[in-house]
Amino acid sequence: MKLRVLARLLQIQRVLLKHGLDDFVRATHLYRPLRFLFVLSPSVWFERLRHASRGQRLRLALEELGPIFVKFGQAVSTRRDLLPADIADELAKLQDRVPPFPGSVARETIERAYGRPVSEAFEAFDETPLAAASIAQVHVARLLDGKEVVVKVLRPGMRATIERDLEVLYALAGLAQAYWSESRRLRPLEIVAEYEKTILDELDLMREAANASQLKRNFLGSDLLYVPDIYWDYCRLEVMVMERIHGVPVNDMERLLRAGTDIAKLAENGVRIFFTQVFRHNFFHADMHPGNIFVLPEDPRNPRYAAVDFGIMGTLDPRDQHYLAENFLAVFDRDYRRVALLHVESGWVPPDTRVDEMESAIRTVCEPVFNRPLKDISFGNILIRLFEISRRFNMEIQPQLILLQKTLLNVEGLGRDLYPELDIWKTASPILREWMHERMSVRQVLKDLRRQMPELIEAARTMPALMKGAVQRARGGVLRMQVESLAVEDLKNEIRTAGRRRDAVTVGAAILLGGLVWLAVGGTAEWPGWALSLLGTAWLTIAWRR
Repeated sequence: MKLRVLARLLQIQRVLLKHGLDDFVRATHLYRPLRFLFVLSPSVWFERLRHASRGQRLRLALEELGPIFVKFGQAVSTRRDLLPADIADELAKLQDRVPPFPGSVARETIERAYGRPVSEAFEAFDETPLAAASIAQVHVARLLDGKEVVVKVLRPGMRATIERDLEVLYALAGLAQAYWSESRRLRPLEIVAEYEKTILDELDLMREAANASQLKRNFLGSDLLYVPDIYWDYCRLEVMVMERIHGVPVNDMERLLRAGTDIAKLAENGVRIFFTQVFRHNFFHADMHPGNIFVLPEDPRNPRYAAVDFGIMGTLDPRDQHYLAENFLAVFDRDYRRVALLHVESGWVPPDTRVDEMESAIRTVCEPVFNRPLKDISFGNILIRLFEISRRFNMEIQPQLILLQKTLLNVEGLGRDLYPELDIWKTASPILREWMHERMSVRQVLKDLRRQMPELIEAARTMPALMKGAVQRARGGVLRMQVESLAVEDLKNEIRTAGRRRDAVTVGAAILLGGLVWLAVGGTAEWPGWALSLLGTAWLTIAWRR
């Protein structure tokens, strides 16, 4: 394990203890041996927050640890039904009330990106941020033609901070991959790799502007979702300018009710938007926490959403999209055998899985909640039961679907907050059935055929030559199929390497633990403890680099 990763792990532990989150440290086996170093450190005790609530302490710790941790808090904050109220209230502040960086720094970033003073680009620019989040913050401005806009500016030093924490995630995933029995099924390294692509994409505001333009085209003329205009002449890698919207935050129930908003319809429209994006457009907003979603006030009886922050967008492979739609419809129809068969066909469970047993397990989870409103469903219990099923049937995690699953949880949490009586099954079913009907229609088949016609013609043109060559090689006795066993050899080498690494890590851990124990109870002579600790750390570093 690299020294930089180890230093970051120690820093995380120190921040948790500083904010009085000792339970998190005790629950993390990796940190337990090192806890004494911090518990006995006077600097930690002088810094500890003693009077803040547990929710405040958790929020402040996540803010201090950086963007990856803030994003975790944002994601969790959308599920108030799974959190204590005090923690949910504090984590909700991470959605758009993260401490901002100075407006003067934002001005310098804009001027560096444009190569000219802000006063030449904008008629007015407010250095006081309108909102601040984990990756960037936004400022109100006015273009030279008088249009009111918001200017999104990246936080300074974001890439270095995120890359450092990604190293930590990869190191922890590597430990899990090597020593955790569930790693083959849960695929921690692939999950981190998928997250890395997502988080690094957020650092390119030109990409975000392109995402917004695509989403706007998808909902052009729709009364469900409004997407602000992008001003391309003002967009750069670190700066993005778009139309300012004046909407009501989706979680401001008091203002929505005062305006006479049809809350039931608003909640149903949220479900429609999600399923339309995922299945009809195959391009979905994957960061739908309340800080990014507003309601336009023009027609409260027919409420319309407005979205901002398009840094995280998701797409699906057509095969995954098809299997997901089939799964949803099978659940809506209570055809649990079909759900089990689809899992086998898609390769999400081993091919020798007993379909009848899996059907029974899925029925046991789904039947008690079917057709119930959200307020009567405990999704915490459902998630636990589904996790048990996945473990029982050796179901592998699909890293490419994690972004979609996160978004579905966000949408479901949003619907629960807006209108607990929402019947998510009844709302989603017609959308999926219509999409499946269109997908299988003759018109769609002909459309797909016309789009693929150039490729089919090219394949038909080259086929005779390929077949002639194959026949000639067969006649000459040189047509053969080559099967390589490189994968098997790689597996053997990996097993041997893992064994040697495990032995080395065990020795290093024993030396390090001995040093820490000496420091904790060794009396006045501390140098042997420090020597053993440094030797153990160096030994572990060499072992993980092998």
